[in-house]
Amino acid sequence: MDELEKDNLQQSEKDGQKPFNLKREIISWILVVVTAFLLAFVTTHYVIIKAEVPSGSMENTIMTGDRIVGNRLAYLFSEPKRGDIVIFKFPDDETQNYVKRVIGLPGETVQVTDGVVYINGEPLEEDYLKEEMYGDTEEFVVPKDCYFMMGDNRNSSYDSRKWDNSYVEEKKILGKAWFRYSPSFDILK
Repeated sequence: MDELEKDNLQQSEKDGQKPFNLKREIISWILVVVTAFLLAFVTTHYVIIKAEVPSGSMENTIMTGDRIVGNRLAYLFSEPKRGDIVIFKFPDDETQNYVKRVIGLPGETVQVTDGVVYINGEPLEEDYLKEEMYGDTEEFVVPKDCYFMMGDNRNSSYDSRKWDNSYVEEKKILGKAWFRYSPSFDILK
C-alpha cells in the first residue's frame, strides 16, 4: 500500500466510511444492469405484450398504426369474455399476432344475417362498430376451448369469418389488450 492509499484509508476510517473499493463498485454496477435486464425480460415475456395494428380492421376502436400493450396475466384465473379485445396467434400463420374482439365463446353458434351477428339465435348488441355491417355468413359452431374473433370494422376485417382455421384456441391467446400508447394514450374497452 502506498502513502496515498494509507492516507485515504485513515481518512475514511476517521469519517466512519468504508474505503472506496473499485472492484466492489464495478460488481455493484454489473448487478444493477443484470437485474434491470432480467426484470425487463420477465416483464415483456410473462406480464405484458406489445402489438402494432397494421390495418383498419379494428377501427374506430384501434386505428391503423396504433401501438397497444396487452396484459398476459389477464386470463390466468379467468377466461376471455365476449367483447374483450385480445392479442393472439393468427390460426392460419402462428408467426403473426392479431388483435380482434372476442365474439363467439366455446360451444356457441355464431351467424351473421343481414349484417347482424346472432349468438345462439339472439342478436348481439354492438355499440363499438365503425359502421353497419353488410352480408351474411354460414353458421359457425365454436369448438370447446376456442373463440370466434371479429374486427370492429366488419366490412374491412379479415377475421374468423374468412380464415381457413376459423377459431382461436384459448392457449393461443397471448393477452387482453390493455391500452394504446402510440400515437396517443388511451385505455381500451
